[in-house]
Amino acid sequence: MRYLPLSDNDRADMLAQIGVGSIDELFADIPEAARLEELESLPRRKSELSVERHLNALAAKNMTAGSVPFFVGAGAYKHHVPSTVDHLIQRSEFLTSYTPYQPEITQGTLQALFEFQTQVAELTGMDVANASMYDGSTATAEAVLMAHRVTKRKKAVLSGGLHPQYREVVESTSRQLPGGQVVSLPADPMGTEDILDQIDDETSCVVVQSPSFYGQLIDLKPIAEKAHEHKALLIAVFTEVVSLGLVESPGAQGADIVVGEGQSLGNPLTFGGPYVGLFATRQKYVRNMPGRVCGETVDAEGKRGFVLTLSTREQHIRRDKATSNICTNSGLCCLAFSIHMTLLGSTGLKRLARINHANAIKLADALAAIDGVEVLNKAFFNEFTIKVKANANDVVEALAVNGVLGGVPVSRLEPDNPDLDSLITVAATEVNTDEDRAAFVEALTEVLG
Repeated sequence: MRYLPLSDNDRADMLAQIGVGSIDELFADIPEAARLEELESLPRRKSELSVERHLNALAAKNMTAGSVPFFVGAGAYKHHVPSTVDHLIQRSEFLTSYTPYQPEITQGTLQALFEFQTQVAELTGMDVANASMYDGSTATAEAVLMAHRVTKRKKAVLSGGLHPQYREVVESTSRQLPGGQVVSLPADPMGTEDILDQIDDETSCVVVQSPSFYGQLIDLKPIAEKAHEHKALLIAVFTEVVSLGLVESPGAQGADIVVGEGQSLGNPLTFGGPYVGLFATRQKYVRNMPGRVCGETVDAEGKRGFVLTLSTREQHIRRDKATSNICTNSGLCCLAFSIHMTLLGSTGLKRLARINHANAIKLADALAAIDGVEVLNKAFFNEFTIKVKANANDVVEALAVNGVLGGVPVSRLEPDNPDLDSLITVAATEVNTDEDRAAFVEALTEVLG
């Protein structure tokens, strides 16, 4: 009974302790029709070795990102993570079980967070950044709530190029806010929407992703100008942080809050998480920013030290004064981000971004030459959208059978819009080789032929 250590007497004692006569009584609230009489198609017991073999056989059916040509993006990207990152994040100076609220024994953790904040602020072109959020989607929702606090308004306008999952998180969060209003524009694969007409004196914020979910680079400056005319805030979103090595920073384009996903630096795909949300803003809005901020100080002996400077959440101040209920930050993930960013430096990040962009151009040109394929974007970074002469989901499944993971069918994330059924988002990073691109072209040509 290795995995079921409780005896019948143990179970009887537990039921008696909580005042329940039987297991059936314990689950009385579950309708009879929803209950199983017995476990379906599962053996009563297996040896540990048998279970390991079975699970390994199931895992072997997966097509992993590193085993085939891989062009999947849509918010999570396969980049090369130096082995140094994995080594350094395990150093005890940085990886500690102690909370940052005990600065006397967490100087390594606090300094790493301080450096992380500095890097995020510089990347985004903003004055201040927090010590990270859970991921890009929740950071976006928190940014909308922050804009509502700053402007005392409750209307958010979401661009049609915003990642569908980010949009859903914003909409779900806003439903819990009395009077919250979300205006979501239709899907915008080519970046041609007229979002300016949606901004008025009731608008709290405008949320625009660049590069968009479809890969389109968006000029934020006219949107920022229109938003500021109506005393609204511009929230700039990104899912590919490497783009900030080549594209003009959102802060320089007039954004008031910048949020995004930092997975691309230091963090592998890891089946979709955990990831690391980035959040930065203007200095004048810092006390409305969620999460926490680590700061630099000096101790009683005049030595440099680090402390938790700002943490405006419910644990520390009156609930009605809290800016969010975010109770932690993605510490290990942002440590990996910061180490990778430090290894690259500004020159390395720019070079990495150029390689990504060049690989995407090569791939786009090669795919555009295939009969039945149209590249929709004119300005993109390392991701773009193609239109194929067949159902996109069927095409991607057929590509996988041919040993190529060839992108994400837009319909998987936008299932209720039949106009998008033939669209595929395709990403190219530094890990893609000429051989990978050739394999993609050959497989797609065969599938569409």
